[in-house]
Amino acid sequence: MGIRIFITGGTFDKEYNELNGQLYFKDTHMSDLLEMGRNRIDVEIRTLMMIDSLEMTNEDRELIAHQCIQCEENQIIITHGTDTMSLTAKWLAEKVKNKTVVLTGAMIPIKFGSSDGLFNLGSALAFAQTLPPGVYVAMNGRYFHWDNVRKNRQTGVFEETK
Repeated sequence: MGIRIFITGGTFDKEYNELNGQLYFKDTHMSDLLEMGRNRIDVEIRTLMMIDSLEMTNEDRELIAHQCIQCEENQIIITHGTDTMSLTAKWLAEKVKNKTVVLTGAMIPIKFGSSDGLFNLGSALAFAQTLPPGVYVAMNGRYFHWDNVRKNRQTGVFEETK
């Protein structure tokens, strides 16, 4: 059985409007990224929503949890905005059992070309295959347990809380 990838939006999939300078959502870039990374893992991709994580509601988190519980795969990756990623990880840890769930994202949109997203996705794929069941955040080549992670807003890097 392969890995399920759920798309929720976040900087990972934002586009840049050159006319007004705004970031916006169009389509996920996941298939292109997997191809660019020469992925050979069987994956099933499903877009759940395309929103900024600051706009994510508890109803959105409940939908993500429901999809994780209902999918047949036991290894799950969720692309997510970085601002509330640790909040969603906590939500999922309370609801999703006996599956390995890895949340990942990007600080810079994929469309900018110098994004960390491809590296974070590759790391998340490796972590999803090797970590035991639980909920994790994967950023910058590291993984964090759901209850021991935060985004440092001064440095723009994820770090342990304890």
